[in-house]
Amino acid sequence: MKNIIVCMKQVLDPEIPLSLFHIDTEAKQAIPPKAMPPVLSPFDENALEAALKIKDVQEATVTVISLGKKLNRVVVSSALAAGADQLVLLQDESFGDFNTYLTANAIAAAIKKLGQYDLILCGLQASDTNTGQVGIGIASILGIPCITAASKVELVDDKIKIEKALADGHEVIEAPSPVVVTATYEVGALREPGVEDFMSASKKPITIWNAGELGIETGNTNRFDLVKMYQPAHEGKCEILEGASSEEKAEKLALKLKEIKVI
Repeated sequence: MKNIIVCMKQVLDPEIPLSLFHIDTEAKQAIPPKAMPPVLSPFDENALEAALKIKDVQEATVTVISLGKKLNRVVVSSALAAGADQLVLLQDESFGDFNTYLTANAIAAAIKKLGQYDLILCGLQASDTNTGQVGIGIASILGIPCITAASKVELVDDKIKIEKALADGHEVIEAPSPVVVTATYEVGALREPGVEDFMSASKKPITIWNAGELGIETGNTNRFDLVKMYQPAHEGKCEILEGASSEEKAEKLALKLKEIKVI
């Protein structure tokens, strides 16, 4: 039986209306609106769907790992309803900081603690930070290959076979397992669980580990400084060009476009 690990992040809902989205510039973090609960990052949902597609055609155990300072149990447990077999939650006060190295290090420690694995799947990037660094970081720490931007993932014997969409076609890559693969939306949307799936999810195992249980240091792991986080201001200007005729208006418009170096 193959062992597949999927890394999933709890994020602010990307569909939050702009009027409800706010950033605390002093704390350098987004303020979650009380009216809208968090969700699982959509790219990570694609990664879970890739794992479940493998499970559809062969015997496999799918373990989902999620990390955070305070995880919403209902949100992260939805991965179990979708078809994952077990959930590992990494929760610690130190996991609340924006720190991709800490995230990769903690998840890698959890994977080592779990033991045998054949494939690790991550989303191409998180929908909140868009850094795309965690999957690569996990592979580096574990000392295994990483293949990014997969549109299709297969597990054949002891090899991982993936497809990548290119501008002029597809690229097919094979690598010996274990390997980390990051998935794109082209893998497909995560399947919708039914009522029975949600009921059975409550019977599946959930493990919770903190930093001490993972055996990792969290004091001096920041590899970069977040200088500023803010909402950009968008300003628009409108200038009316008058003219006695259409030709005169067109001439003024052409001169104005040249002046601002559009043409």
